[in-house]
Amino acid sequence: MTLEEDFLKAADGVRNLSKQLLELDALELYALFKQATFGDINTERSSAVNHPAKAKWDHWNKKKGMSKDDAKKAYIACANIAIPKYK
Repeated sequence: MTLEEDFLKAADGVRNLSKQLLELDALELYALFKQATFGDINTERSSAVNHPAKAKWDHWNKKKGMSKDDAKKAYIACANIAIPKYK
């Protein structure tokens, strides 16, 4: 399979998990998915205190500079750990 096919398969596996991900696992997968599909974050950070969007922004921003292909590889690796854990 190609990297794109592996990435889409991993994303599908994460979407179909029966258990809810722990917050840190969910944030890591979110950030890697966004970096892999959109690249570097290009929005302003939320000013709301303790807002979920702020945590998502912070995690995605930590991936700044990572190539889309590297983000896809990291996402696949992370998903391969999460899928059996949360099945």
